[in-house]
Amino acid sequence: MYTFNPGPSQVYPQVRQYLLDSFDQGWLSAQHRGERFVQLMRETITELKNKLNIPQDYTIFFMSSATECWEVLVQSLTPTKSFHLYNGAFGEKWLDYAKAQRPASTGVQFGIDELPNLQNLPGLDEETDLVCITQNETSTATQLRDGAVLNIYNRLPGNALLAVDATSSMAGIQLKYIKGDIWYASVQKCFGLPAGLSVMLLSPRAIERMRKINERAHYNSLTAQYEKMLNFQTTHTPNVLGIYLLNRIIHDRPAIKVTHQHLVDRATKLYDYFDQATQLTPLITNPEARSTTVVGLKAPAPLIDEVKRRALAQGLQLGSGYGNWKPTSLRIANFPAIPDAAFEQLVQFFAREFA
Repeated sequence: MYTFNPGPSQVYPQVRQYLLDSFDQGWLSAQHRGERFVQLMRETITELKNKLNIPQDYTIFFMSSATECWEVLVQSLTPTKSFHLYNGAFGEKWLDYAKAQRPASTGVQFGIDELPNLQNLPGLDEETDLVCITQNETSTATQLRDGAVLNIYNRLPGNALLAVDATSSMAGIQLKYIKGDIWYASVQKCFGLPAGLSVMLLSPRAIERMRKINERAHYNSLTAQYEKMLNFQTTHTPNVLGIYLLNRIIHDRPAIKVTHQHLVDRATKLYDYFDQATQLTPLITNPEARSTTVVGLKAPAPLIDEVKRRALAQGLQLGSGYGNWKPTSLRIANFPAIPDAAFEQLVQFFAREFA
């Protein structure tokens, strides 16, 4: 069975051996205050920066999920309010979460075939602490490319920081991290690992803001976490197994530019095929807004159900639509852990069954 579900998604087959190794090497009962764990953290952070082209002066934190990242960002970097640009369910959920703790937070929704801009937006002003965007919106299969992110970064009001949800793209495509102050992602997508761990990056500008605010009221407050991370430690018991698996998979994967090109080539092949199709067509019509890592297709609801049922019978699990597009769309994850053989089988399936 190959799963194209966009999360939790296909894991690398090597994970099976990594899990056996973790048991045999004693990582499941390792002391997280000991030197052995410190060395693991140091190696993992070094590998992440080298393989993903993360700037050396950015600080890496490990959280439990992207949702915890929302919480930490509100607690530690949003004394007043945040502003959210979104076009899908996860960007909207981030806004709802922020408003629950900072009621002054606001946002603007843009269309799935549009690119956002920051001109004349209500609620975006000098009091904004964070401008929040979802670089790859899993629910709508859309993506903000480097130019769009740069345009937002260059138009930030006052002292606002740019926070970027890269959950469905980090470790899959090459990102220009210097054009954002905060980036985060969960590992159950492009990292090809089981859920339960997330990675968050902070720029020097964000670290400076964190120090100035100096929020320490929570067990996962960024200031306390930062002070621990200076010594490759954590404020609370970390997901040692998750960090170990991340260390192994990053060590064994090629540089991000290689993975990026591979995923671009596969996405181009899929989009080219479905642009010529008649029964299933791309959900996103604007090529500049299409995601590289999540391909969305649309069709009448009965056909969507039929496609998923017949694909599953042939060992291909397709992702369902999400939110408003749930009944009339499906999603195909184009994550690195999914082998090329699975994509060949998928294209052959569509050509044979729904040409």
